[in-house]
Amino acid sequence: MRIIVTEHAKKRLKDIRQENISLTDIIEAAQKIPGYIPTATRFRGFFSQHGRMFDIVAKDIPTGRLVITIIGK
Repeated sequence: MRIIVTEHAKKRLKDIRQENISLTDIIEAAQKIPGYIPTATRFRGFFSQHGRMFDIVAKDIPTGRLVITIIGK
């Protein structure tokens, strides 16, 4: 499945709250979500390669899975 990360989500990676979360971490997390996501939904409890916990908000669109934002813990 194709993972599309919004510019908003990429911009949030530069914030201190999302420190140590990479684009690769986000893509891997989005690929792990099973099934179809018809509406924007928050998925909790992912870990970056550096051990930082984060949530993602994603939904499925015709061209793939859209990651709308990232919330670092």
